[in-house]
Amino acid sequence: MAQLRQDLDRFTERDVAVLVIGPEDAQKFAAYFTKHRLPFIGLPDPKHQVLKLYGQEIKLFKFGRMPAQVLVDKKGIARYVHYGNSMSDIPSNEDLLALIDEMDESETAIKALDSQLA
Repeated sequence: MAQLRQDLDRFTERDVAVLVIGPEDAQKFAAYFTKHRLPFIGLPDPKHQVLKLYGQEIKLFKFGRMPAQVLVDKKGIARYVHYGNSMSDIPSNEDLLALIDEMDESETAIKALDSQLA
């Protein structure tokens, strides 16, 4: 999360919301967010419902959930998913920002094509 915090303004400039999902109950999750002053949207997931929907793994010998990054477009479609094998296996902010820019360019091209066909 520290990595995302470093470039939060770059995500915000692209009209991207960062949502952090954690396995704690709402009270523990809120306390963690408050203690660390996290500027993200937080969603507690103590029953692992979101985890199960996206197929995120739990590895007990590695102490819990493996990291996962999902880019969801404004229509609610998951456009990119990365499942990490360890807590250090996460895409860089540069990689995520490049994917977001690519998604935006594709959306712009589709809109332009739609308007030409109309």
